[in-house]
Amino acid sequence: MSVLDNWQDWKRFLGNKMDNALERGMPDEAINKLAFEIGDYLHANVDPKNEQERVLSDLWSVASETEQKALASCMMKLVHK
Repeated sequence: MSVLDNWQDWKRFLGNKMDNALERGMPDEAINKLAFEIGDYLHANVDPKNEQERVLSDLWSVASETEQKALASCMMKLVHK
């Protein structure tokens, strides 16, 4: 079972990775850039596994790059503990 199969698992996984990056001193700007790259990769290569991922994918597909970066940043705020 993939962490992408369950929305809560996905959020927990992202939150843990974000916490690890912050603990190691990674700047917020670098985390947001990485979040954007992950979002872009997932949109291009992974079929959404649940309703929440479908909404994010649909929003990503109509968003400008600036809006996609904002979505990625919002996702990071959502999962930050």
